[in-house]
Amino acid sequence: MLKVKNLSVHYGMIQAIKDISFEVNEGEIVTLIGANGAGKSTILRTISGLVKPSSGEIEYLGKPIHNVATRKIVEQGIAQVPEGRHVFKGLTVQENLDLGSFTRKDKQNLAGDLEAVFERFPILRERKNQDAATLSGGEQQMLAMGRALMTKPKLLLLDEPSMGLAPIFIKEIFHIIQDIQKQGTTILLIEQNANVALKIANRGYVLETGNIVLTGTGEELLASDEVQKAYLGG
Repeated sequence: MLKVKNLSVHYGMIQAIKDISFEVNEGEIVTLIGANGAGKSTILRTISGLVKPSSGEIEYLGKPIHNVATRKIVEQGIAQVPEGRHVFKGLTVQENLDLGSFTRKDKQNLAGDLEAVFERFPILRERKNQDAATLSGGEQQMLAMGRALMTKPKLLLLDEPSMGLAPIFIKEIFHIIQDIQKQGTTILLIEQNANVALKIANRGYVLETGNIVLTGTGEELLASDEVQKAYLGG
């Protein structure tokens, strides 16, 4: 579904991503793990078209998207839940969800999809007329995920969904991620909580300073001595 080939990204003189290649197959949860500054968020932002690569290619459903505008990428079925959630303050929960569907042409299906989001996240229905900024961190994460789902994505990019959340919300968010996959959405997940991410991932890639240094199934990486020592406190 998604193929990243020899991708490099610079911020000025700094090379954030160094000639990396990886792929995400349809129906998978694939996770990228690594320390802060490893380049994980830059990869997602480049896939989304928010950052332009210095070199390399990104293919989605067999077509290059590395020079495609962000709006067109969303229209083709890729949605991103950004790090820090970034809900729109001053707008209600309902208005935030409505903004998620602004690129869609099938307006006749929006009511049903909104209802599906409310069924998945019942707290959002209760708070639909509330300013998004007044939600708790966990509720804002659910809103950000619901907003992304309103784009009807085939591929969902999740950037640190557990960041800053209480343990009870982390557990719930990861259950929801698995449920979204079971419903047919492919997921590329960035997560500092490597233990939780690898437990739900089909495959994973370990990044260090812009390079992929290790790859394997979620189970293989959980069992790896290198991953244990670096990310799991082993």
